[in-house]
Amino acid sequence: MRRIFYDTETTGVRTDKDLIIEIAAFDPERGQSFESFINPKVPIPPEASAIHKITDDMVQDAPDFETVGREFLEFCGEEACLIAHNNDRFDKLILGSEGARNGIEWPKSWIHLDSLLWARRYRPDLPRHSLQFLREHFQIEANNAHRALDDVVILHKVFDILVGDLSTEKIIELMLAPKKMTHMPFGKHRGSLISEVPKNYVAWLAKSGALEKSENEELKEAFSGAGLL
Repeated sequence: MRRIFYDTETTGVRTDKDLIIEIAAFDPERGQSFESFINPKVPIPPEASAIHKITDDMVQDAPDFETVGREFLEFCGEEACLIAHNNDRFDKLILGSEGARNGIEWPKSWIHLDSLLWARRYRPDLPRHSLQFLREHFQIEANNAHRALDDVVILHKVFDILVGDLSTEKIIELMLAPKKMTHMPFGKHRGSLISEVPKNYVAWLAKSGALEKSENEELKEAFSGAGLL
């Protein structure tokens, strides 16, 4: 199964309502890339433009999502593993919403992988897992952050370092397998065995709301399994 690295730039962060204004992808197996602006037919909010630097003028002559979406589908093909950073909570969701709005049925054979979740699970030693932090940590040359194709190129390089020579099938298997956290990933007890973290510290984390954050779901389960919650 071919890996397709992709990224979207949008009018906002609501995956059910906001619109894609740029999409890019890279297929390392074929050495080919895909990139296109998209005219959302609504003004781009200034706060969104401040992040990705895409303005109304830049997309006014671009095709609509239905056109670009079908081109993206053709580029990816029926059998593809689509990889994006924060895929599960953003890119995959907004891509699904745009497809539904424009009558595009994405292949059920597509598999989505979230490189952010992989980094959080298998590199808990790192203090942060944003794409730009990982780029800096792995000493990868800087790019034009928050533009789709630039982020895709960086993602490909980062992901290759994160997974080494693992096959796509093995990566999927590992991501689907339940993962039990064994060591504290952050804070003053970072690196300690979960079972050795003081109960009063766990209680403080719970009271502060830290354990309700999505990125700490596995930690909360580990504390429960160790009888600390």
